[in-house]
Amino acid sequence: MKKIYISSDHAGYSLKENIKKKFKKKYIFLDLGTNNSKVSVNYPDFAHKLCKKVSNDSKNIGILVCGSGMGMSMAANKHKKIRAAVCYSVKNTKLSRLHNNANIITLGSRLTKKDTAFKCIEAFINTKFEGGRHIKRVKKI
Repeated sequence: MKKIYISSDHAGYSLKENIKKKFKKKYIFLDLGTNNSKVSVNYPDFAHKLCKKVSNDSKNIGILVCGSGMGMSMAANKHKKIRAAVCYSVKNTKLSRLHNNANIITLGSRLTKKDTAFKCIEAFINTKFEGGRHIKRVKKI
């Protein structure tokens, strides 16, 4: 079973738990927190923690969830070897993998319906980098 790092802030906690529940038979989730929705936390702390794990091995991928997906993405993209994409549709999720070789999907729990988030995660996991002309572009990131 594929191992996937996952983390959220307080706003993303409920969606994070729903993701783990939905896919528990298909994937092993390495949950890096937060552990509840009642205590306000700082999303960069959880993004940085996950990025350290994902950047250690090019085969690692991660899921970050906050209210909009933006804050987590901004914090994550400060790390070398990380390409975090805010995903809100299956099409933009696939393109983030095909063309940008994204290794972290960020989701906005306040902006993305649960079923759409599930479809995006499936697309993210099952879509591989196209390579070719995109390699030189990704290297420039």
